Amino acid sequence: MRTSTYVRLLNWIIIGVMALAGWGGLARPAAAQSNREVLVLTLEGPLTAPMFTYLQRGLARAEREGAALMILQLNTPGGQINLMENIVGAIRNSPLPVVVYVTPRGAIAGSAGTLITLAGHASAMAPETAIGAASPVGGQGEDLGETLEAKEKEALRALARSLAARRSPEAIALAEATIESAKAATAEEALEIGLVDFIAADLPDLLQQLDGFPVEVNGQPRTLATTGLAVAEETMNLLETILSLLTNPNVVFVLLSLGSLFIWVEVSAPGGWVAGFLGVVFLVLSFYGLGVLPVNWFGIIFIVIAFVLFLMEVNATTHGALAAAGAGSLIVGGLVLFNSPGSPEFFRVNVPLVVGTALVIAAAFIALVTFALRAQRRPVVAGVETLIGQEGEVRTPESVQVAGELWSAQPESGVLEAGQKVIVTAVKGLKVLVRRK
Repeated sequence: MRTSTYVRLLNWIIIGVMALAGWGGLARPAAAQSNREVLVLTLEGPLTAPMFTYLQRGLARAEREGAALMILQLNTPGGQINLMENIVGAIRNSPLPVVVYVTPRGAIAGSAGTLITLAGHASAMAPETAIGAASPVGGQGEDLGETLEAKEKEALRALARSLAARRSPEAIALAEATIESAKAATAEEALEIGLVDFIAADLPDLLQQLDGFPVEVNGQPRTLATTGLAVAEETMNLLETILSLLTNPNVVFVLLSLGSLFIWVEVSAPGGWVAGFLGVVFLVLSFYGLGVLPVNWFGIIFIVIAFVLFLMEVNATTHGALAAAGAGSLIVGGLVLFNSPGSPEFFRVNVPLVVGTALVIAAAFIALVTFALRAQRRPVVAGVETLIGQEGEVRTPESVQVAGELWSAQPESGVLEAGQKVIVTAVKGLKVLVRRK
């Protein structure tokens, strides 16, 4: 889990904008039968601000439609402490029961996901899933200092004890151990000591086991009645999906590279607007991701150097040497930006993607230079320069006909006579300089 004041502020800004924009706030018709529906949400991947907004929207819909309960399907390696706290708070303050279900097979409720699972009014895991390894780390994925680490761990252990208070002493001990020593447990191990309530193969199995299970919601005891409930699924809306995508380091790197490339094209050949517009849009989108992801900003220096080298390649024409150096600098920049030592594995960029993107951009610049050199060496096929060397015929002592056009003429020596054949040796403004053939 990670913590950052800057990221926390950015997340709340995004959440506020989405709320004001009204995404997901559209009223839905009430359920035909109150309390005869279970609403299912899915949180998959590292925790992001759009996930919290998605959860809030799902809870609002479930309450509005009078759902009997909500099931939160969870598969996450973890995320920011502040997001985890927001999600835990939303679950614990829900007026209807929320069941956290770690699924599918192979899923994990890692790091922050451990406490989210404990926050459910009931919790379940699919077979072959795991829970734990909840030790906090810094905003860049690094180990915390001794004092800060002690504070963070103590606060998280207190939260874990509070959320697991209804469970067995062994379960509480394991919950604390996931934070103190990054301990993890399988679904079977978690069920055996009571850290979770059920192991369920799928949703129907989970609903069957939940029937008649007692829970406590906002201090009030309830007994779940899940027989015959209709299952409704709430998915992320378009804006939430886009913002979640923008926290993928691979997407962010591609947007940053393409944005820089389009800006370079606009600067190199001003006058258009499409390249510049796309460049600005891509860079703005990438900056959102960079503001959320744990990055080493030193990598930006190498990325800037890369495009400077590409620019120099076009102007200096070093036959690809500077472009190759630029590709290397872009690769180093991408890896330093996202894959610095200590960065969480789930926020790292794909190395083949970085290498491939850099090579494609370098190849594009080399191709551009090659076409430019060929254009310089190609014979002139238009303009007055094409007259030089052509044969003409004298019409008057002061004019000749060349290439079907009548030109004012000046002989290199002597006097021109009508009918003479001449060769154009130079063009001066609107007059050609000729010599006798």
